[in-house]
Amino acid sequence: MSKNWLPEIVYEESDDGTASKIPFIHIPDDVEDPPLLFIFLSRKTGEFEPGSDGEEVPVVDMTLHQYVDMERLSTRLSAEDFDKVRSAVGLEPRANAAAKGKRITNNIRSQVEKS
Repeated sequence: MSKNWLPEIVYEESDDGTASKIPFIHIPDDVEDPPLLFIFLSRKTGEFEPGSDGEEVPVVDMTLHQYVDMERLSTRLSAEDFDKVRSAVGLEPRANAAAKGKRITNNIRSQVEKS
């Protein structure tokens, strides 16, 4: 496994120049999936400070956030604890979400069979 590899978040761009709304990370063959991603979020404060040439440069607040691999959590937590995590991030319990997904899939199959 390469210890020097850093994940790069990219967006796929279509031929018409529009980008996908869901980014991806290309994982090399000799590297494990990252269990956690650290990302700085930046927000302009509305204030300015002098830059290296005396120009006005916006002041930016940087906040470090961590994003975890839910699949990894699902294999390491009890179903009850995993559902607590899902709830904390605004998701339904896994069983409810799976049942809804199954209904959607069945409806799609039904429509395809009719045509």
